[in-house]
Amino acid sequence: MAFTKEQTTEIEQAAARFMDYNRPPMDVRDQLDLGYRIENQDMYLVEVRPRWDKPEEKIETPVARTTFIKSIDLWKIYWMRGNLKWYHYEPVPFVKTISGFFDLVAEDELGCFFG
Repeated sequence: MAFTKEQTTEIEQAAARFMDYNRPPMDVRDQLDLGYRIENQDMYLVEVRPRWDKPEEKIETPVARTTFIKSIDLWKIYWMRGNLKWYHYEPVPFVKTISGFFDLVAEDELGCFFG
């Protein structure tokens, strides 16, 4: 099931606030940028870079993921390990709001999301 219109708006607003503070400077964004995408009940935070063998083509590499669990009204947090599999973020497995997710990723105390 996809997000409601209200949830999508909330995600977009929280992502915009996160991007305002965490995106690289304008002169670097053609080489490294941040973005997000929504798929079903998941929201992915991604790094956007030129493809190494075709610089004109951009690739997105997911760095963080959150899934909305409707039955408990919480956001479950995941991080991607070097084996390219998603794992639950054990220090704080759930947050109440999408803004809480972005705050947690911005802090990144254990270096799980951005290394």
